[in-house]
Amino acid sequence: MRQEKSKEDKIQDRFRYMTETPIPKLITTLAVRTIISMLVTGIYNTADTFFVGRISTEATAAVGLVFSVMAIIQALGFFCGHGSGNYLSRMLGAGKTKEANEMASTGFALALIIGVSLAIIGICFLDSIAKVIGATATTMEDTKNYMRIILLGAPFMIGQFVVNNQLRFQGSAMFAMIGLMCGAVMNMILDPVLIFGFHMGVSGAAVATVCGQIVSFIVLFIGSRQGDNIHLHIRNVHINGHYLLEIVNGGIPSLFRQGLAAIATLLLNTSAGRLGGDAAIAGMSVVTRVMMLLSSALIGFGQGYQPVCSFNYGANLKKRVREGFFFCVKYGTIFLLVVGCLCCIFAPQIVEWFRDDPEVIEVGRVALRCQAAVLPLMGVVTMTNMMLQSIGSGVKASITASARNGIFFIPLILILPKVLGMTGVEITQSCADILTLIISIPLAYSELKKMKE
Repeated sequence: MRQEKSKEDKIQDRFRYMTETPIPKLITTLAVRTIISMLVTGIYNTADTFFVGRISTEATAAVGLVFSVMAIIQALGFFCGHGSGNYLSRMLGAGKTKEANEMASTGFALALIIGVSLAIIGICFLDSIAKVIGATATTMEDTKNYMRIILLGAPFMIGQFVVNNQLRFQGSAMFAMIGLMCGAVMNMILDPVLIFGFHMGVSGAAVATVCGQIVSFIVLFIGSRQGDNIHLHIRNVHINGHYLLEIVNGGIPSLFRQGLAAIATLLLNTSAGRLGGDAAIAGMSVVTRVMMLLSSALIGFGQGYQPVCSFNYGANLKKRVREGFFFCVKYGTIFLLVVGCLCCIFAPQIVEWFRDDPEVIEVGRVALRCQAAVLPLMGVVTMTNMMLQSIGSGVKASITASARNGIFFIPLILILPKVLGMTGVEITQSCADILTLIISIPLAYSELKKMKE
């Protein structure tokens, strides 16, 4: 009885912390850990590109091609992680711990099932997938070698995304940060050792990535069983219509966002390869990884807001949800303005750091400057999507999540390169970002207005 009371006291302490701590302090405290997590993740996502860039332009292009497959794996991980995390956070805010426990275990089990299925199907159709994602005669072997190993790690990759997000939505950002950092450090250490020390080439980069994901998975799973975090247990798995529907409602925006990113990357690589060959694919791949690294800090900041948003929305404290949104938009935009200016100024040097090839630098320089110029717009877009998703507004969140890499990007990447050639490839993402901002503002306004009323 004493132990149960102690647990209830901890739950009440968490409730008071999430609902009474001043918003700037609360978001900043949670965001420091998630920003570090995302930056470290962003660094080790670019580590493969950096080290593989020392091998050849073809190897760099191959890693860029497989990025679309990795984006699909990440999409499924975020689908299960955000879908279950949003719901369990709202349930914790409403004091319904039983439903929160069942959702956590159900989301995790679903992720493992999807991960194993994806690995089996992907390896069986490896050659066909390599051709679909744009591998050429010069990049085919490297593409298959890298992708085969990445697919083997799919269950661990998806699983760690789920546990990481569930911990964040409980307000346990410290455990999430430690888990991601352990995997990131492992990956960055193994990359040069396996690629150059053991002469494994792109296969070494893939092994390093998967080993990092496995380490993160193990550490995060252990972290989920610490303190008053929700403990994952098979008896709490209930794969039924109710929980699946809640996962879909909360996770479909992430699936759209990441899934469309995979399609966008595929179309981008196809257009770049057709117009500029392997050098163009390599150049655009470098820019994609650089922009991912830059936006990771913003996403980390927004992830500090998400549990605050969903928890307080569940507790019917909507004034705090609004306050947190405007706080994140303001400081997120200021940050993006600074880093965007730096990227515009030092674009050639940044691209050269990854791959010292004049053709790669020429393509990457223009694309990076174009994307950096509109980077500050992403403050409003990203926070709008996170806010809509966290309050359970699935349709609106899906629209904002789909816009940047789908609704606008896909038509533009099919049209602009035909009209403007390689320039069309380089400016597509910037044009899509501007159009995404235009539709995000009224969607955010409609929900914020309801909260105010």
